Amino acid sequence: MWPELFSVFGVGIQSYGLSKALALLAGAYLLGREFTRIGYDKDLAHSIALWATIWGFVAAKLYFIVANLDHLSWHMLGGSGFVWYGGLIGGTVAVVVLTRRHGLSLARVAGAMAAPLSVAYGIGRIGCFLAGDGTYGKPTDLPWGMAFPNGAVPVDVPVHPVQLYEAAGAFLIAAILWALGRHLQPLAVFGSYLVFSGLARLLAEVVRINQRVLIGLTEAQLIGIASAVLGVILIIRDTRGSRTATAVSTESASSASALSPEPAGR
Repeated sequence: MWPELFSVFGVGIQSYGLSKALALLAGAYLLGREFTRIGYDKDLAHSIALWATIWGFVAAKLYFIVANLDHLSWHMLGGSGFVWYGGLIGGTVAVVVLTRRHGLSLARVAGAMAAPLSVAYGIGRIGCFLAGDGTYGKPTDLPWGMAFPNGAVPVDVPVHPVQLYEAAGAFLIAAILWALGRHLQPLAVFGSYLVFSGLARLLAEVVRINQRVLIGLTEAQLIGIASAVLGVILIIRDTRGSRTATAVSTESASSASALSPEPAGR
């Protein structure tokens, strides 16, 4: 792992911070392309990505602080120490506010954001791996097990590099979402993102060392299940809405055809 990648004029460039910057740039670029495809302003996509990232980090830090109030220290206020689901909440609020302010369709914006968000998450997890942020898993004797002796949370025995598992899963999810985007409505695409990302976190926790809080599940697993359930609800709702709209359109076309005058005979 490489917590510090290189230095510029004596200033160290940290892999954690650089990965977050790259995640923002990649996410904003991909979202801009999606906005162009659906007929929205590309620059507005960049603005949404920026503010969603800023408020996402604020909420992710607040979530981390609240979750660690029993052993809070000044060190926790800076550097690493963010919770993904807190960031998702903060970013979602920012997106909703900006979408409403600019009169955009929230469903279309959510659908456009699904794949770019997954790509950005994957890039961020690679940064967590390079920084050795402590989110790795249980000890393992598998060939790809890795030790993190110089990580933020030092580990001298080979453990599961869960950050890389999650990064690979995020990129795979993004590819699936782009494929689904050709066949599903926007809200169903975002629902699919919630389902896949929730299940991915559920599986990742199997090899991660985290406290079990309810029925043998970690907090992240419970949130992952909630995310998947919400995603299924959105998919069902969007599918039913599409069927209803199709039925109404077909009925209207049939009525119009019935009311059309018959062509005069010769």
